[in-house]
Amino acid sequence: MIPEERTDDPGSGEESARLQPAGSVRKGRDPLAQTPRGRLQSRRAQVHQQINKELRMRTGAENLYRATSNAWVRETVALELSYVNSSLQLLKEELEELNGSAEVDRPEGEGVSVPMIPLGLKETKELDWSTPLRELISGHFGEDSASYEAEIRELEDLRQAIRTPSRGEAGLELLMAYYNQLCFLDARFIAPTRNLGLLFQWYDSLTGVPAQQRALAFEKGSVLFNIGALYTQIGARQDRSCPEGTRLAIEAFQRAAGAFSLLRENFSRAPSPDMSPASLSMLERLMTAQAQECIFEGLLLPSTEAPQGCLAQLRLAQEAAQVAAEYRLVHQTMAQPPVRDYVPFPWTTLVRVKAEYFRALAHYHAAAVLCDSPPAAEVDCPALSQAFLGLPATPGPPGAAPQEQEGRRMLGKAHLKRAILGQEEALRLHAVCRALRSVDLLQAVLAQALRCSLARYSELDREDDFLEATEAPDIPPKTQQKPEIRAPSFSRVKVTDIFHRLGPLSVFSAKNCWRLVGPVHVTRGEAGFGLTLRGDAPVLIAAVIPGGPAAAAGLREGDYIVSLNGRPCKWWKHAEVVAQLKGVGDEGASLQVVTLLPRAEPPSTGEHRPALGALLRGQKECGRGPPAPGRASPRPLLGWSRKAKRGKTRGRLSPHP
Repeated sequence: MIPEERTDDPGSGEESARLQPAGSVRKGRDPLAQTPRGRLQSRRAQVHQQINKELRMRTGAENLYRATSNAWVRETVALELSYVNSSLQLLKEELEELNGSAEVDRPEGEGVSVPMIPLGLKETKELDWSTPLRELISGHFGEDSASYEAEIRELEDLRQAIRTPSRGEAGLELLMAYYNQLCFLDARFIAPTRNLGLLFQWYDSLTGVPAQQRALAFEKGSVLFNIGALYTQIGARQDRSCPEGTRLAIEAFQRAAGAFSLLRENFSRAPSPDMSPASLSMLERLMTAQAQECIFEGLLLPSTEAPQGCLAQLRLAQEAAQVAAEYRLVHQTMAQPPVRDYVPFPWTTLVRVKAEYFRALAHYHAAAVLCDSPPAAEVDCPALSQAFLGLPATPGPPGAAPQEQEGRRMLGKAHLKRAILGQEEALRLHAVCRALRSVDLLQAVLAQALRCSLARYSELDREDDFLEATEAPDIPPKTQQKPEIRAPSFSRVKVTDIFHRLGPLSVFSAKNCWRLVGPVHVTRGEAGFGLTLRGDAPVLIAAVIPGGPAAAAGLREGDYIVSLNGRPCKWWKHAEVVAQLKGVGDEGASLQVVTLLPRAEPPSTGEHRPALGALLRGQKECGRGPPAPGRASPRPLLGWSRKAKRGKTRGRLSPHP
């Protein structure tokens, strides 16, 4: 996606007003802010730096080990390698604990709920945009690069701010604003045969290993990943004890799943494990499962519109079974290579805990349906019969819920037994993981659910129950609200191309090459200037009358007017140019035009297209080539572009205004 361009002339006087003021969306969070998430992210950045240092040391030691034949040196290097590998293992374990920390993103509010799994942001190093952009502005666009210092500084400040976004809507707007600017940069400065020459380095969110690429698509993909990660943190922090907090959490996890899905579909060459298709598919399923969990929690909230009694308990049982099924699918994805090699162990354990916990909740609510159901007429409803398909032989029709009170009690007792076993297994898994043992909130939720099941079981248990209860069947999963994968809404963040003054993207981009002609002096003849104009920003010379003043001055069909009487008019509308030309007197008008040139060779030949600066220097020696229409730029990786709008108004200049 490329945001729409402005069609007004920015002018030198409006430059300061166009750039974002201090304190706006451009400003990031203070990296030294002592918030729990800020401290966690700062420690993650330190661990990433240490991992990078240890990896460089290991690479150097391995090279020395292969290069030397001295036995003493090889023994010393081997010992050093063992130290480095031990340090890397410790750093990896620490990073896993930081990634699995759910305490810093505990829900706001006093309600007791199961913690969610948030994703940490990718870290990056500072980047110097000035050198490559200055070379392109002066070389290809033929402009004075010194006059674009404010724009380059604005871009650098924006990138610096996105390294520490706030955990909220302001942080999302900041990341989306930078992503939209990257779309503008991709459309304006990236050519099929070359890149910017910058080395983009980002640290893997899961392993901390640095990854480097020169493609701008890597920068865009990393920012899109951080947008999804920030949505996970926002969703994990919502107070899900109220309907509004639950709704916001569902939307945040749906947006996170949409960001990872968008990244997986458009980023094919993953330089790091966290952006591989397998990892992104796992993250997408994880966020969908967490959204499904929030939907279930919303049903537990008191509501006047929700069904009551037996049907309400039945729906809760089926919804809990649906959540358990989603988490089992997530765990299967995490257990597959290569995801299992780098996914944090606390994540895998928490997913298993949730699968057992919600399956136990499904049996608990099924027991409530059987034991607290009103008369048999309501028990015979089709939904209840469908939920208990596969029951063992009981009095009544096959596949239906038992009709006798004693039969329902025994089956409810069997469901409670499975609920207790599942909750005990969830507590056991919780105790196995050291990182989860420190999350008191999770243990409180599991222990409370177990106490409720044991209390309910003791109510149903009788001294004369000499026979074991039959084995309770699984509850078929079913939901009335399937989470939708929703892509982030980039269009809601309106931004202006920072390098707007270079001209409309339809013409003034590195994908096109052109020649600047002029100033050309054109006088008014008896029939006017002898040309027809069309379109806006820039205005196109659609036709030139043979033998007229425009043809005599050297203007040709297909030229774009970029300057009129010394005033830049790249962004002028058709009516403005016509009005200015009609207003000139007998002295005529001075025009500068740009002619798009065809490509001499296809991009696969490896030849570079001539830059505008070289064309300006050789303008007097070179003849003008035939005009060529602007060629549509190829769809870039991670680029969702829209063609630049052109006006469709036409006008023929008359001899008199």
